[in-house]
Amino acid sequence: MKKLAIIPARGGSKRIERKNIKPFLGKPIISFSIETAISSKLFDEIMVSTDDSEIAEISEKLGATIPFFRSKEMSTDFATTSEVLTEVLNKYAEMGKKFDYCCCIYPTAPFISVSKLNESLELLQKNSFDSVFPVVKFGYPIFRALQKNDGKINMIWEENLNKRSQDLPAAFHDAGQFYWFDVEKFLTKKAMFTDNSGAIELSELEVQDIDNEVDWKLAELKYQLIYNV
Repeated sequence: MKKLAIIPARGGSKRIERKNIKPFLGKPIISFSIETAISSKLFDEIMVSTDDSEIAEISEKLGATIPFFRSKEMSTDFATTSEVLTEVLNKYAEMGKKFDYCCCIYPTAPFISVSKLNESLELLQKNSFDSVFPVVKFGYPIFRALQKNDGKINMIWEENLNKRSQDLPAAFHDAGQFYWFDVEKFLTKKAMFTDNSGAIELSELEVQDIDNEVDWKLAELKYQLIYNV
């Protein structure tokens, strides 16, 4: 069974400049994704899909391959991750290389671990899922969420006003680290998240959205707390 890691890392980033190679605790943040993928020894190939020569140079020095650059069409703000992955897999097929399983690893995922990659792959194969990815529980019950209109506040689900938090169902969101998927099923459905997807659960300490400079600092603090660095 051949396995491919795809790390999608285009050059354009609006909210944090040069986000994919910005130093995270002293080294390019993409290095965490590449080094963990290499350390896992799960992959026949680890490639970075990019349109940027600097990202390509850094990625190759870290041990990833850049067999081709991303097309202009797939380098815009409107290109979806699924479209980028499809382009990569189709180009490999044109080169005569096919893979059974693929893992899309995001370039800004410093909390990614070998153990979670292994656990997710085992779950994917054991249950014949289309895909498996890590999730984290919302810190506050979303079923007691509020909405604001013209300064006025009200509950979205008023029937939950007097319910205890512990009596409401748990809700989760994508941890934004990686997606394992069956390549044949993905190319058929063109989606990483389907009605046959599975998940592993992470703790809040292992997850941090990185969309602005405050998020970046929080992620560094969490990493230092976890790994005592």
